[in-house]
Amino acid sequence: MTPPTLDATASTATLDAKPQLGHKPGQTTTLIFCAVLVIGLLFTVYSLVQDMDGAGTAMTTWTPFLLLGVALLIALGFEFVNGFHDTANAVATVIYTHSLPPHFAVVWSGCFNFLGVLLSSGAVAFGIITLLPVELILQVGSSAGFAMVFALLIAAILWNLGTWWLGLPASSSHTLIGSIIGVGIANALMNGRDGTSGVEWAQVVKVGYSLLLSPMIGFACAALLLLALRLLVKNRALYKAPEGKTPPPWWIRGLLVLTCTGVSFAHGSNDGQKGMGLIMLILVGTLPMAYALNRALPVDQTTQFVAVAEVTQQALLKSVAQPAPIDDPRQVLSGYLRSKEATPELVPALATLTGIIGSEVRDYGALSKVPAGATANVRNDMYLTSETIRLMDKNKVGNFDADTQSKLQAFKKQIDGATRFIPLWVKVSVAIALGLGTMVGWRRIVVTVGEKIGKSHLSYGQGASAETVAMLTIGAADMYGLPVSTTHVLSSGIAGTMAANSSGLQMGTVRNLLMAWVLTLPAAILLSGSLYWLFTRFL
Repeated sequence: MTPPTLDATASTATLDAKPQLGHKPGQTTTLIFCAVLVIGLLFTVYSLVQDMDGAGTAMTTWTPFLLLGVALLIALGFEFVNGFHDTANAVATVIYTHSLPPHFAVVWSGCFNFLGVLLSSGAVAFGIITLLPVELILQVGSSAGFAMVFALLIAAILWNLGTWWLGLPASSSHTLIGSIIGVGIANALMNGRDGTSGVEWAQVVKVGYSLLLSPMIGFACAALLLLALRLLVKNRALYKAPEGKTPPPWWIRGLLVLTCTGVSFAHGSNDGQKGMGLIMLILVGTLPMAYALNRALPVDQTTQFVAVAEVTQQALLKSVAQPAPIDDPRQVLSGYLRSKEATPELVPALATLTGIIGSEVRDYGALSKVPAGATANVRNDMYLTSETIRLMDKNKVGNFDADTQSKLQAFKKQIDGATRFIPLWVKVSVAIALGLGTMVGWRRIVVTVGEKIGKSHLSYGQGASAETVAMLTIGAADMYGLPVSTTHVLSSGIAGTMAANSSGLQMGTVRNLLMAWVLTLPAAILLSGSLYWLFTRFL
């Protein structure tokens, strides 16, 4: 009898080391899943009704509420797809190193995605909104505003589902930003302007750098971390494929579980905010009385708000030699946000609108007392002012002294507190959608990450290095309000460890990953732009 060759033995060992991913969830698990889904939907509906009653919203027609319901379902659907598309990356390493059983790992990851969303800061949510065209944000309750939201969300969902079906770990962040750019370009072209004028390119470049650099950071840092681990820890078993279903040593197993938890939490905190920002945009457009302004802001802060507005207006007027009266300050600020070109009327217009906002808040007495008919206008005035201050500060427009600049930033903080808020029920609904999405359809991406990037089975040291770098990178991006891709960071980190370990890379998979990375942006732009044009014809 011919003895088995070394290659055959290695192949058998690799097959034995593969986790069993075909086990179906039990009936109890399915019932719990459905129960949580139903409870989440009921909680969302209940919270909406409560907020509408509290704000005194009168129901005169069902049309806005039907559009709101459809928009919310699509937005939550995006987060659900995002869950099973992106978060599978967080569990691949613990599954393929046998640190956690597959289904337990998925549920564990889903729970920490849930917590990540609930405890997120909100910085990424409003950073995404600044990429959208100014005129559509100001008129988000119009048919064009709904067309924008539907187009960019449906385009992102379609591309995510397509890449998931092919088992490609493409980036949901990348896809959503491409969809936003596509809507902006389409909106500009449809209004007779140059397509490039419909996009906040400075913000796109900032986001683009984070998406471009994060995979490079993942590759290089994971490779360096693995090499450092090999120098410091001489246990050879850490750098070889697992033997059978043997779990790693307790300390490396603990590190793998910890980093899986961290990546899941950071993913929820970062990616969940994108859905939150879009849901808030939908709510502001359909129910401005309840969501355009933060009515929970304490009444005793009204005096401080008015005082800051007054001193800011005075400081701005003093910085201009001969301020001329401005007939329509909103038009001046809107034009500046579109063109990024400052005119002599810019500072006087900003001062005028600052004074108008201060007078409105003083006359009403509190944000909670702003009447329904004026809520959207007050919110739009605040948004225009905040974005103008942000852009002027970024572009060093105005040459203000330190005192004036300080007052401008203090006023921006006041109006951001009045408009940039996220109700608890929005966080909960997004958290449930993302967390439940984690538990569905994860196998395709897990297999790609665990088996098809490198030529050998993922070792304990490789999994720990890739997950540690992914956790720290995504967590840092969340702190600075930058949307990065969990998929890109982790998959590139695994590729880096394979290169550092001389395991070899499966170039077919690497080419597919690069192709998905390259095509995601133009495909999302084309898809969302086309859908926006189509929807504006029917809404």
